[in-house]
Amino acid sequence: MSQFHELINRNTPTLVDFYADWCGPCKMMPPILKQVKNEMGGSVNILKVDVDKNKKAATKYGVRSIPTIILFKNGKVVWRKSGVAQAGEIKQAIKQVS
Repeated sequence: MSQFHELINRNTPTLVDFYADWCGPCKMMPPILKQVKNEMGGSVNILKVDVDKNKKAATKYGVRSIPTIILFKNGKVVWRKSGVAQAGEIKQAIKQVS
């Protein structure tokens, strides 16, 4: 989790996908996040956080349903979405804070 705190405090936007292995809708996110990363490259960092293994992080950021995607910049939450998000919606949020 030390890397988590280091990444969310950077000037480069960091997208965090809070998920669990048992969550069906969470399994839809990896190809969407891969598309976002392929299209946006180094302008965004993407992390996956398993809520079962990192309960403190999930609690700290008010994650009550999964998947929840939170976009951080300079340590601050700048956008969040619960449920499956589409690539276009995620890219638009990233572009607004870049």
